[in-house]
Amino acid sequence: MRISLIGSGSRLDEQTEQLAEDVGRLLAEREHTLVCGGMGGVMRAACRGAHESDGETIGILPTDSVADANRFVTTPIATGMGHARNVLVPLNGRAVIAIAGGGGTLSEHGFSRVYDRPVAGLNTHDLPWIAAVDTPDEAVNYVEATAATNR
Repeated sequence: MRISLIGSGSRLDEQTEQLAEDVGRLLAEREHTLVCGGMGGVMRAACRGAHESDGETIGILPTDSVADANRFVTTPIATGMGHARNVLVPLNGRAVIAIAGGGGTLSEHGFSRVYDRPVAGLNTHDLPWIAAVDTPDEAVNYVEATAATNR
């Protein structure tokens, strides 16, 4: 199934980068497709983890060029929409995993709520609809369990 990943697009500390990479790896190992914004930061690290486990990744880019995707994106989708593309990332997954993040991630949290997507959060915003989890394994387990009932 498709699982969306949202989070910081900027430079990451080692711990956050490892969390994202582990999430990507787990999603691939469990045969899920990772949907993200396709750029840097959390998105790049998660795509790298998925790529190393032969997983599929979809990057919904804010720019108008597929060449802007990080090198671990399997299927880049250019939108030319800037941050307006944030609606498309949670919409195209059955559930969402959030890692860290700022204002852009916060907007994706809002769209996750609008489209009734369950969200597992690792060190991210504290909102009532986000299930705070402590590990990548807990995040993937949560989205698998909740997405199964969210059709």
